Amino acid sequence: NGSKNSALPALAAALLTEDAVTLHRIPRVRDIRTMQRLLVDIGAQVDIEGGTVRLATPRITSPEAPYELVKTMRASSLVLGPLVARCGRARVSLPGGCAIGARPINLHIFGLEQLGAQINQAHGYIEAVAPDGLRGAAVHFDRITVTGTEDLMMAAVLAKGETVLRNAAREPEVSDLA
Repeated sequence: NGSKNSALPALAAALLTEDAVTLHRIPRVRDIRTMQRLLVDIGAQVDIEGGTVRLATPRITSPEAPYELVKTMRASSLVLGPLVARCGRARVSLPGGCAIGARPINLHIFGLEQLGAQINQAHGYIEAVAPDGLRGAAVHFDRITVTGTEDLMMAAVLAKGETVLRNAAREPEVSDLA
């Protein structure tokens, strides 16, 4: 079986393109099913056959990750960067579902602001807006963050210019996403 921690950001990264994406060895666990439902809500066409997932998002219909869908999955924040990069806006519920304690996403927010996004937090949601697109920047994380690194890597893909992430995580799932 594949790794859930590698599969979740790979699924979110598929939002960065209109082209079809095929991923193999995707484990069949609850967080993966939740992410797949989230991608369908956003506008992706998802086809699952065994451990292979084919998805395409020619058009994002709703750049939002609602609380009702992601309340049990802390990885929901992984769609924030790709959505604001591709659509110029995103609305993502604050993540939940972590049994080992709070995992704040302040480093995601800081990094997206460095890339030019305007962030507003209200009523349990993070709203990011970049109507003129994101721009490359040097981002230094105060502490190492795996999902923060992944989220900023994905946002930087569509940003204008070069982005450099310093003090970035180097876990295997980060390398898999790269």
